[in-house]
Amino acid sequence: MAGSGLDALGTRARLDVVGQSLTYHRIDRLAPADLPVSLRILLENVARFHEGTSRGDDQVQAILARGSSGTPVDLYASRVFLHDTNGVPTVVDLAAMRDAMAALGGDPGLVNPVIASELVVDHSVIADVFGRSDALTRNVELEYARNGERYRFLKWGQQSLKKFAVVPPGTGIMHQVNVERLARVVMVEDGLAFPDVCLGTDSHTTMVNGLGVLGWGIGGIEAEAAMLGQSMSALVPDVVGVRLFGRLPAGTTATDLVLTITERLRAHGVIGKFVEFHGDGVTALPVADRVTIANMSPEFGSTCALFPVDDETLRYLRFTGRSEDHVALVEAYAKEQGLWHQPDSAPRFTDTVDLDLSTVVPSLAGPSRPEDRVPLDQAKARFRTAVASIRKQNTAGDTTATNTPTATATVVIDGTAHELRDGAVAVAAITSCTNTSNPAVMVGAGLLARNAVRAGLRSKPWVKTTLSPGSRVVMDYYRRAGLIPDLEALGFHLAGFGCMTCIGASGPLIGPVSEAIADTGLTVTSVLSGNRNFEGRIQPDVAMNYLASPPLVVAYALTGTMDIDLRTEPIGHTPQGAPVHLHDIWPDPAEIEAVMAGSIDAAMFTDAYANVFTGDQRWQDISVPATESFAWDEDSAYVRRPPYLDGMTRGPEAVKDITGARVLVKLGDQVTTDHISPAGAITASSAAARYLAQLGVSGGDFNTYASRRGNHQVMMRGAFANVRLRNQVAPGTRGGRTLDFLADGRESSIHDTAAAYRAAGVPMVVVAGKDYGGGSSRDWAAKGPALLGVRAVIAQSFERIHRSNLIAMGILPLELIDSGPQDLAPTGAETITVSGLEVLNAGHAPATVRVLSDGREFTARVRLDTPREADYFRHGGVMPYVLRGLLATTAETDR
Repeated sequence: MAGSGLDALGTRARLDVVGQSLTYHRIDRLAPADLPVSLRILLENVARFHEGTSRGDDQVQAILARGSSGTPVDLYASRVFLHDTNGVPTVVDLAAMRDAMAALGGDPGLVNPVIASELVVDHSVIADVFGRSDALTRNVELEYARNGERYRFLKWGQQSLKKFAVVPPGTGIMHQVNVERLARVVMVEDGLAFPDVCLGTDSHTTMVNGLGVLGWGIGGIEAEAAMLGQSMSALVPDVVGVRLFGRLPAGTTATDLVLTITERLRAHGVIGKFVEFHGDGVTALPVADRVTIANMSPEFGSTCALFPVDDETLRYLRFTGRSEDHVALVEAYAKEQGLWHQPDSAPRFTDTVDLDLSTVVPSLAGPSRPEDRVPLDQAKARFRTAVASIRKQNTAGDTTATNTPTATATVVIDGTAHELRDGAVAVAAITSCTNTSNPAVMVGAGLLARNAVRAGLRSKPWVKTTLSPGSRVVMDYYRRAGLIPDLEALGFHLAGFGCMTCIGASGPLIGPVSEAIADTGLTVTSVLSGNRNFEGRIQPDVAMNYLASPPLVVAYALTGTMDIDLRTEPIGHTPQGAPVHLHDIWPDPAEIEAVMAGSIDAAMFTDAYANVFTGDQRWQDISVPATESFAWDEDSAYVRRPPYLDGMTRGPEAVKDITGARVLVKLGDQVTTDHISPAGAITASSAAARYLAQLGVSGGDFNTYASRRGNHQVMMRGAFANVRLRNQVAPGTRGGRTLDFLADGRESSIHDTAAAYRAAGVPMVVVAGKDYGGGSSRDWAAKGPALLGVRAVIAQSFERIHRSNLIAMGILPLELIDSGPQDLAPTGAETITVSGLEVLNAGHAPATVRVLSDGREFTARVRLDTPREADYFRHGGVMPYVLRGLLATTAETDR
């Protein structure tokens, strides 16, 4: 292999830029000109960490072979990026690992991040108060009151863990903070320049791909390993090139474009693949549009969605206040390493998709999947079809259901009666970094609000209207443009800087609306400028959720219903009774550009992020000791020491076959991590609520599952508890119910049934259909089942991040071959045995295993795709694997 591997690199090269001489690992001698940019970044990573090794040569060849060799590549993150709801349990695990290290006789201080690890607190604020001038102040007060214990714990982590920094509450949404401030694009450490490879505990970490940064979402457990210096082992993926050409038509938005791309790529099939954009159309897209597209990479299923660096990238870096020296470094490095976009010279991709931007039309997506794009002119008809389908489901197949909304309810709000029908908009939220990071659509929403107010229009009184941007800069340019009064006149008062409605922290609906839903079965909708609209995610009482651009969110707040054709029917009427149509108040693109040019400058970003890690006075006043080990409060309702590592030994236990397992949960296709581990409000009837009540927590303080992810007792009870989940083991039930076959098939909670199985020594499996575990990179969707005692998930196919999370928690992902869940477990009462696993003890994973269901035999593919994944599983998960590695290193050093 001489001359074809890492030995061909020679010595490190020098890069002289901005008055300094930096070292970098040049890859041009290895990388052919047509190698995609994303693979070039992987190649640099291998060169930097494996230069001069045979393993490195093999990995180079795997990259150059575009993955056809089947050799896995070890990728080392440059940064790990977390948010509070995944970050709190991550820090909990690190604290627990320190305890376990001490119990095993090791040095707890070894459990410490070795690379830059940054956490943004953005998922905790809830839109309790809305539509009033003090909404921000009141919501922040409630946030600190609810989450003070969690924030004290994070403050401990900030003080006690090395290379760990916290961006305090109220700063913005993590991904927007990343692209506007934290992303380096090119990093420099100890005089060495290298690409910013960012792995984060949120699937929308891909947003940073719009800046040319390679990054994607990983599980919180994988993040812990990366923080501790472990590589991520993965097969070299296919790279799908998306060629953009043409220009977006006037009246369309980046939201319309990304919903179109999501629909196209989900249909094309890019799960587990890299997507890379190229072509003349890329140069016409500002970075704000690119990051909107990259943000929704998980929605179309790809691992990442990269836009290479170009002049527009440099313009955005300057625009957001990055220094000229750093911009010069990014330009020089990208050009030197072949990471610069060449619109006239396309790389050689595995496959290519073409998209003419001129064909994009105004759109929404819904009512429950981001890929279900709905052209605006078809929204009314498609809504009626969808609501009829929901009614059929809810009435056990009633064949009399029609496509005309049927349920009605009279609600009294502020003394006035209003008749609502199916499709009433209960939530209209300008939310999420997906779109609030884009000044064009945000200014467009503000101008539409101004035009509506001038026409005498107002939001309907039953609509909960909220504004929760991902950055303080948004309010700065709104203020300078004079748009805040008009938005507030329509009820869009600032509710907070955080994910809020997009993550399910939408708070309660207007009281009479909730009562009408409970009393009449009214089917209401939400419209939000977010990235996800899965069942049960946005608000428990809202059955149908639609993604839309911020201007359309405002428009639907004005109409108060989805049962309307906004292209032909009036959006409202003036005080004199004249009809007002959407096109009458839709802002002109030239006006949007003019307002942006006059209202936004780099100083806004510099000022907003000047003290990004300092926080407000509330954060600064939190006082905790910087102790090596955390002092756990075993009565805490928020932060508890988890039991994952209890009784851990210095070496792994032998892997055994799964014998006589019961089916705890049986599910259909496209079950998301939201279904498995909900993030939203803890309902009063849930097992988690009963547990909290036993601790003395009142019903008004149950908070959300997302906020209590540091408490394993809550999260175990929340596993499979989404109110929209239908467990086929217990037909006719929803959310958190199953049948206990040790008690003659009696219906019980999933948590209690699992406890009974564990006590009896009965293993458990989950059986599911296609695309199991899509959506958020939610580690509790694996942690919860692991604590319940689930040994394996047997599905037809898995989404990438969740499959990794299962392995990281010691749960075996098995993929059925030529059969489905109904074949394997027709009733769910079957007894399941999985044989052929013991070969893992010899250090390698079997390709397939036998699965027996009441004597019937099936074959399943073992989805331990790399030797590292097999090692994780053999050790019982990532945490035991890393701890044993640290202990071995300590023992070697001591000798």
